[in-house]
Amino acid sequence: MTLRVTDGEQGGWAVLRVSGELDLVTSPVLRQRVHDAVAEGRHRLVLDLSGVLFCDSSGVGVLIATRRLIRSCQGSLRLILPVQGADGGTSRSSEFEIGGGAHVNRVLGALGVRRLFDVYPDVDAAVDDEPGSLSA
Repeated sequence: MTLRVTDGEQGGWAVLRVSGELDLVTSPVLRQRVHDAVAEGRHRLVLDLSGVLFCDSSGVGVLIATRRLIRSCQGSLRLILPVQGADGGTSRSSEFEIGGGAHVNRVLGALGVRRLFDVYPDVDAAVDDEPGSLSA
């Protein structure tokens, strides 16, 4: 499976919607798109990972590098990570059949790095400037 990254803007935030598999082969695509956004002066970034079905250590590395880059610009990074699959289940099969994101949430949690990120359930919540992150 490939990785797809589409970009947009909402409420003054750059929004990158990511779908597919984030792994050793595809993670450079996301890394480049993040660098492009920052080079354009977009320092308030939302990464919508709700469509990511699989994420390995390379993908986690890109997320951590993105956090570091955005912080160096005094910007803000927010992640969209659903707790459960779109069908309400948390099984591996439901993620791959219905929609991902929950997998990334579990991977970040298992590695102990989820707490580094401001996590939101959807883009609307993330671009709202009111506090209310789901961060641990």
